[in-house]
Amino acid sequence: MQKFLTQYYTFAILNLLNIIKGVFTLSLKHGLLGLVSSEGSITGYELNKIFKTSLNYIWHAKTSQIYRELNAMESFGWLVSERIVQQEKPNKKAYSITAEGKEELIKWILSSDIKPGNEMKNPLLMRIFLAGEAEEEGRNQTIKLLREYKKYCKAYIANLYNAIEGIELESLDEKKSKYTKYWKITALSGLASAQSQIKWAEKAIAILEEEI
Repeated sequence: MQKFLTQYYTFAILNLLNIIKGVFTLSLKHGLLGLVSSEGSITGYELNKIFKTSLNYIWHAKTSQIYRELNAMESFGWLVSERIVQQEKPNKKAYSITAEGKEELIKWILSSDIKPGNEMKNPLLMRIFLAGEAEEEGRNQTIKLLREYKKYCKAYIANLYNAIEGIELESLDEKKSKYTKYWKITALSGLASAQSQIKWAEKAIAILEEEI
């Protein structure tokens, strides 16, 4: 039992170090503010769609959370909305950033806070950490989970490459070109993290297979 736990401690700690390096404080409000600022005027539906193909790689948020944050930011005076009447479709609401919102966004961007955030919740790692309690079955299941995790990371990498291609196209747009280099940097960070996770999973599998 002790040998099993020692193995799980080893690669749980290795993975945790990767998480600590890669997770920094991020406000969903500020992420949304940045998107609204770059788009000029945008509906909640359009914003949600863009978020899911951009910031969703570094911050997961449900659609309901996004709309809740939009309402909150409007009440703060960071956003202003305009009701757009449509004849054959439901009316929609478009958001624009205010001077106060822009000031808050720039203040946040220029802040020097890079302390780890509070999003270090990983159910996979928790299961692995305790897998020694199930002895042989725990080891077999952990190997299976790690192999599935590798597939997940590879699919994630493929999506990121698609995102980077999209960013390259956006860079041709004169209005977007000043943003795209920063978008690419964040996408590359996600790419490096996913590649690192694959290496970690391979090392973890090798540790467990030593006993088979």
